Amino acid sequence: MKKYLTSLLLSCLVVFTATAQQVRVITGTVTDSLLKSPIANAVVRVKGTDVLTATDKKGQFSLKTATGKLILEVNASGYPVKEITVSAGQNKLKVQLTSLQPLDKKRNQYVMHDRVIPSNAALSEVVVVGYGAQKRMSTTGSVTTIRGNQMSYVQAPVHNTEDYSPINENIFHTATDQPLSTFSIDVDRASYSNVRRFLNQGMMPEPDAVRVEEMINYFDYQYKAPEGKDPVAIYTDMAICPWNTKHQLVRVALKSKQVDTRNLPAANLVFLIDVSGSMSGENRLPLVKRAFAVLTEQLRPEDRVAIVVYAGAAGVVLPATSGSDKKKILAALEQLEAGGSTAGGEGIKLAYNIAGELHSKNSNTRVILATDGDFNVGVSSDGELTRMIEKEREKGISLSVLGFGMGNYKDNKLELLADKGNGNYAYIDNFEEARRTFVTEFGGTLFTVAKDVKLQVEFNPQFVQSYRLVGYENRLLANEDFNNDKKDAGDMGVGHTVTALYEIIPSGGKNEAVNWVDPLKYQQGKVIGNKSEVLTVKLRYKQPAGDHSILMEKVLPYSNQEITDAPEDFRMAASVAAFGQLLRHSAFKGTATYDQVLSWAGNSRGTDAEGYRAEFIQLVKKAMLLDKE
Repeated sequence: MKKYLTSLLLSCLVVFTATAQQVRVITGTVTDSLLKSPIANAVVRVKGTDVLTATDKKGQFSLKTATGKLILEVNASGYPVKEITVSAGQNKLKVQLTSLQPLDKKRNQYVMHDRVIPSNAALSEVVVVGYGAQKRMSTTGSVTTIRGNQMSYVQAPVHNTEDYSPINENIFHTATDQPLSTFSIDVDRASYSNVRRFLNQGMMPEPDAVRVEEMINYFDYQYKAPEGKDPVAIYTDMAICPWNTKHQLVRVALKSKQVDTRNLPAANLVFLIDVSGSMSGENRLPLVKRAFAVLTEQLRPEDRVAIVVYAGAAGVVLPATSGSDKKKILAALEQLEAGGSTAGGEGIKLAYNIAGELHSKNSNTRVILATDGDFNVGVSSDGELTRMIEKEREKGISLSVLGFGMGNYKDNKLELLADKGNGNYAYIDNFEEARRTFVTEFGGTLFTVAKDVKLQVEFNPQFVQSYRLVGYENRLLANEDFNNDKKDAGDMGVGHTVTALYEIIPSGGKNEAVNWVDPLKYQQGKVIGNKSEVLTVKLRYKQPAGDHSILMEKVLPYSNQEITDAPEDFRMAASVAAFGQLLRHSAFKGTATYDQVLSWAGNSRGTDAEGYRAEFIQLVKKAMLLDKE
């Protein structure tokens, strides 16, 4: 017996030693080639596998891999994908990525071919001048010429100060290490119409202008409205992920209740309109006036409207006026002209003062700001503005934001203001978008049926090895925030839909582990609930006038259907998500191509009464021609 146990222990030791020899740890750093600064959230993946990790704030990573020669892919937002061949004995790496994105907005500089050039000088022509040894920059009139070893670039200056917040894409998390995913819902769709503007002008959008969740939520989905006492219904389903068939895709969908607009509470609206010099041009103030004229036509006698404008200073153009006096409101809009600097903060203050005078307990009071976001006079810092807006939000006054214009558009500021103001954020690139915002979706734009809506998803490690939320990067919440009623979250208006997608790496099979942390020792507890549950969705919301949240739950049982067998709306959402990831050159786009997106979307058009899905197909075709990377 003793001899048998000795042999058994020796065999186990041999197996353990052999297994240990088959695994190595590769560590390294990822930095910007010019600035030498660390790049966080860069995805480092063994090519052709799900063995991956991400860099931390210091640009450092640690990846457990098999021994032997392999190829690593390093992918970070705003940088081309870089492949690195790692030899069998190599365990430490220093990776440098070269960006084509703005590096320093204060200096307005870009990097191109390892040279720094002004970001307000857009390429208009490339001229090959031979292989001279000169390295100098000269400016003649309005043309800048850069001479290098092989090429010079003739550039026509085009001033562009558009500003977008950086998006660090969500990465995979293991279900045993981080079983909870918590985020605020988002009904905004500004990113989609802004991307459409870029593509219609023959330009690829900046990666950080592409918020995938807003792309997905732009479309109408035929989810069934809630029938019970809750103003929101939850739906869940899953299918094989189209851009990575080894993975699965989970859809979490919400639908808010429909309410006849005649039964909605009275609206007290303050139109806050930027009439500064930056708003001159056909796609700015003239489009603003047409948009508000459309809204005016939807007003009821019990609704009231005031108009505040701001440029170098703020002023009242129209005091509170009944919705029945449409001629007076339209005449006040028509007389507006653009000119001067931009005292946006002062305008917001004045608009809130008037809204406060109009506000009553049972009314819907809202400031609607129309601007390009280029505040440069008075209260203009993000901190000052958000504190002011949060204070007014607590009084029951919401702020919705309509973005206009291009070239100096401040998307980051406007998204922040709408988020803090519990309002919608839309980018109006044409009259059709204005019509949709204020006619087709009048109730959803202006009237809230559920506020502070949060989602928390718990994953079952029996079915889910790891997961990633597609989009919603700027809506993530701490898990503790879910039950905290003091934590603000997004609102849902009348008839709104919200769709969230999770890409899932299934447990078992041939899927290799995602390398985030070492296995935990104490978390192997007994599963509570049905063993076939893939995940549980929890939702919290408050009634529009309430202070305490109400909890809802929905369980998703396991299924393994092909994406072609999934509902039409699911297929459409998946195709839009794939398109957004292609536009961002995402590390997680998998095998998706523009041709595949066209095929998936083409089979998901449905009735398409408004033509939005047909328009999407045309945008994909334009991006396919423009995207040469």
